Amino acid sequence: MKKRALALDALRGTAIIGMILSGQMDLTHLPAWMAHAQVPPNSSFDPSIYGITWVDLVFPFFLFAMGAAFPFSLGSKLAKGENKYRLCWDSFVRALQLVFFALFFQHMKPFVISSSMDLVSCLISLVAFGLMFLMFVNDIVPFFKDSKIGTWGVKLSAFLIGFIIMYNLEYTGKNSADFDIYFSDIIIIVLANMAFFASVIYIFTYKKPYYRLLVLPFVMAIFLASANPGWVKLVYDFTPVPWAYSFYYLKYLFIVIPGSLAGEYMYEWINSDSDTVVQNKDTNAALIALTSLALIVSNVVFLFTRQLELNLLVTIILLASSYFILKSNQSSFGIFWNKLFTIGAYCLLLGLVLEAYEGGIRKDGSTYSYYFVTSGLAFFGIIFLSVICDYFKCVKSTKFLVLSGQNPMIAYVATALVVMPVLTLLSVTDYFDFFSQSAFMGFLKGVLLTTLAILITMFFSKIKWFWRT
Repeated sequence: MKKRALALDALRGTAIIGMILSGQMDLTHLPAWMAHAQVPPNSSFDPSIYGITWVDLVFPFFLFAMGAAFPFSLGSKLAKGENKYRLCWDSFVRALQLVFFALFFQHMKPFVISSSMDLVSCLISLVAFGLMFLMFVNDIVPFFKDSKIGTWGVKLSAFLIGFIIMYNLEYTGKNSADFDIYFSDIIIIVLANMAFFASVIYIFTYKKPYYRLLVLPFVMAIFLASANPGWVKLVYDFTPVPWAYSFYYLKYLFIVIPGSLAGEYMYEWINSDSDTVVQNKDTNAALIALTSLALIVSNVVFLFTRQLELNLLVTIILLASSYFILKSNQSSFGIFWNKLFTIGAYCLLLGLVLEAYEGGIRKDGSTYSYYFVTSGLAFFGIIFLSVICDYFKCVKSTKFLVLSGQNPMIAYVATALVVMPVLTLLSVTDYFDFFSQSAFMGFLKGVLLTTLAILITMFFSKIKWFWRT
C-alpha cells in the first residue's frame, strides 16, 4: 500500500506561517531574536551583526521544501518518460508566471496603491486577489475543464487584465507613480529563478544525485572568481533581464539542491514495498524527534548569542545521540530518517566549519555557512515533522500546517490583499496603535493577522482551490 507523507507539506506550511508572522508583528518592544538578526527592532540593516534567529530560517526552509517537491512534481513525470526538454519549457513557463506574480502582488498591495489605504485601494486589492484565482487555479471555469486551450485562454485573459490594471494605476504609496518593472517581491523573484534553474538541474540529473551535487562547486567557483576581472565575472554580471534574473540569486541552489535529495528519500519511502509501518519503537521515534528539534533550537540560540564553541559541542553530542538512536532502527521509517540524518548532519557540520569564513553566519548578505547550516537544519525539520505527522499521525493538530503548505501562494498574499483591506474597510486598523504598547501586544498583533491569513488559506485548501504555476 502506498504510504502518505504529510511532513513535506507541514514543513512548507511552517515556513510560510513563519514568513507571515515575522512580517506582521509590531517589533517596537520585541527582543532582537524576534526579527532578522541583521535588522534588529527599531534599527536599520546592519551587516556587521552575525548570527541567525528563527526568522532567518523560514525562507531557507521554504526553499528546501521547494527542492524536496521536485521528485514528486518532476521526478514522477520523468519516470513516465516525459520529454526532458518539454519539462524544461514547463519550468520556464512556471518561472515566468512567478515573475508576474511577484510584480502583480507587489503593485496590488493597498498601501502601495494609496499611501492612505483608502476605500478604492482596498477594493482594488480584493479584486486583484479574486483575479489571481483565474490566473493560478487550474480548471476553475467548469466550461473549460476538459480543454487545455480553454484553460490557458482563461489564464492568459486574467494575466492581461491584471497587467492592464497594474500598468494604468497611479500609485501614491511608492516612489514612482507609474508601473515599475523593477518594483517586485524579491522573495518570489528568487523562487522564480529556482523554479527554472534548479528544475533544469534536477531534470538532467534525475536518478544521478551525485552529478546534481557536483553542480554546486562550480556555482561556488563562479561566485568566488567573480570578484576578479575575467570571463567568469562576465558570466556573473550577465543579466539580460535584471528585473527578473541575476546570477546572485543562484546562491540559493545550495539550499534547493540538498532539498531535492530529501525529496528523493521521501519519494522512495512513500513508494517502498513495505506497506505497513510497525510502530514498535515509539520511544526511539519520540527521541529522534526531540533531538532533531533540539538541534534546530540550539543552533539558532547559540549562533545568535555567538557561543560558537558551545554550539559545536552541543551539536556533536546531539548528532551522536541521533546516530545511536537510529542505528538499530531498521523499519521503513528508520531507514528513511537515517538517510535524512546522514545528509543533514553533513550539511550542518560543514556549515559550522565555514562559520568563521566571511566573518560569521549571516542571512544578509548571505554566507556559505548560512546556506549549509540552514539546509542541514531543514533536514532535521523534515525528520521532526515526519515523526509527528507521519509516524504518530498527529493529523488534527498539524492540519493547519499541512493545509497552509498545500496552498502557499494564497497564504503568502492573504494578509496584504485580503485581511488588511477588509480590516481597513471595517475601520479596525484605526485601533492598531494599541498593539504598540508592549512586546506581548506586538506579538499578539502578528498572531492575530497570521491566524486570519491561515484560516483563509485553509478554507481554499479544503475546497481544493489551489494556486499553482
